[in-house]
Amino acid sequence: MSQDNAALDPAATADSQATISAEIEAAHAAYASGVAAGGAEETQPRVNFPPYRSSLLRHPTKSLHHTDPETIELYSPAFGERDVHPLEADLTIQHNGEPIGERIVVAGRVVDGDGRPVAGQLIEVWQANAAGRYVHKRDQHPAPIDPNFTGVGRAITGPHGEYRFTTIKPAPYPWKNHHNAWRPAHIHFSLFGTDFTQRMITQMYFPGDPLFALDPIYQAITDQKARDRLVAAYDHSLTSHEWSTGYQWDIVLTGSNRTWMENEEEEH
Repeated sequence: MSQDNAALDPAATADSQATISAEIEAAHAAYASGVAAGGAEETQPRVNFPPYRSSLLRHPTKSLHHTDPETIELYSPAFGERDVHPLEADLTIQHNGEPIGERIVVAGRVVDGDGRPVAGQLIEVWQANAAGRYVHKRDQHPAPIDPNFTGVGRAITGPHGEYRFTTIKPAPYPWKNHHNAWRPAHIHFSLFGTDFTQRMITQMYFPGDPLFALDPIYQAITDQKARDRLVAAYDHSLTSHEWSTGYQWDIVLTGSNRTWMENEEEEH
C-alpha cells in the first residue's frame, strides 16, 4: 500500500522537488561563477542554504559567548559506566536475532590535515535500518522497525587512526523539507577529541545514489570535490565471502581537504 506524504502533512506540499532543484542549481551556478572570478572555494556547507528550508533555524543568529566547559559536559552525551567494548562496533549482534538487510563493513582512518593518524578517537555511529526507519519516536513514517536492529554503535580508533564497523546498509527515507522529499542513504558519524566540547558530526553516503542531486542537505556543500569526500568507496578487499560487502571511508579533521561537519542540532 502506498501512502502520499501530502495527505499526512499538507505543509510538505508547499514546494515541489522541481522548485528545490532549481534553487540548488542557481546556488551552485552562482558559486561556480564566483570561483571562476577568483573567489574562494567552499569546503563546508553554507550556514543558510535556502533550498534546505530549516537551515536558517540550525545555526546561531547572535554573537557567540564563552561558557563554562564543565557546565556543557553536564548536558553532553554519556558513555555509560564501562569502557568501549570492541563488540560495540558490530551493529548486527546487539539483539537475539539477525537484522534484515544487506550486511556491510565500513572501515577507514581518521587523520588530520597532514595525513597523520588520530589514535584513541571515540567514534559513534547511528543510522536508519534497511527500510529507512530510525528507532526514534519522532520517526513515524510507514516503514517497518526491525526488532533486531537498533542502528547505533561506537568504536575507538587504533594506533594508525583506523576504525571498522559491521552494520546493515541503510535505506533512503522521506523527510519534510518539501513534497516528495527523500534523503539519500547515509550513516551519521560523531567524533570526539579530548572532551565533549570538541564533538564533530558528519554523514557518510554510498556511491552512485540517485538522490544526491535532489537532496538539499548534501547539495548545501556547493563545492563538488567537498561533496565527493562524503561518499564512501566500495572496497572488495573489505568484503567477506558469503557474508558482507565493504566500503572504505576516511575522515579528515582539519585542512583544506577536511571532511564536512554539520551542526549538532542536525537530525537528518
